[in-house]
Amino acid sequence: MLANYGWVILGHVIGCLIYGGLYALTVTKMGTDMSHPLVQMIIDTSETKTLGYKELGVNGMLLVMIKAMLCNWLVTLGVVMAFTSSSTIGKIVAMWLPILIFFGQGFEHAVVNMFVIPAGMMLGTDVSMADWWLWNQIPVLIGNFIGGAVFTGAMLYLSQYGFGKRSEVKPIAKTQHGLRVMEETAVPVDKRR
Repeated sequence: MLANYGWVILGHVIGCLIYGGLYALTVTKMGTDMSHPLVQMIIDTSETKTLGYKELGVNGMLLVMIKAMLCNWLVTLGVVMAFTSSSTIGKIVAMWLPILIFFGQGFEHAVVNMFVIPAGMMLGTDVSMADWWLWNQIPVLIGNFIGGAVFTGAMLYLSQYGFGKRSEVKPIAKTQHGLRVMEETAVPVDKRR
């Protein structure tokens, strides 16, 4: 699993660097005009997401990890909530709300930061590669993993299967369009906790 995680991170970094480079070229009119308001906004954001935490020291490291945990908790809840509807519009609305909340509250998402911080660096911010990785990317990756795996994944698992492995819990699945879709979990009433 960790090898796969590494490949996913590498793919995201490459894709975000390419997108960030192309975006920097378009927003600056091929490097000739730095007056676009988004240029300064990306520079300020990349400095806040790195140097702002660096100024706080250990508290900054803890803060960025907490913001990352809360972020991916909401993102993964959006994924789970999409399963609550069978219609496309229902799925979109269900996953939209938690993602809107994480974005509106300024939480830290690893993939977003893989674009914003390098784009700011390309546009001339004072953020170094070490600042990016030490004060943002590594703690955000760890926090996002904890938020998704523990706060949503583990709690969802425990809500379905409890703390012990119970053989009487058998998922019932049906097939739709060649995919196995979870329909319900059959647990006898007398065996429920």
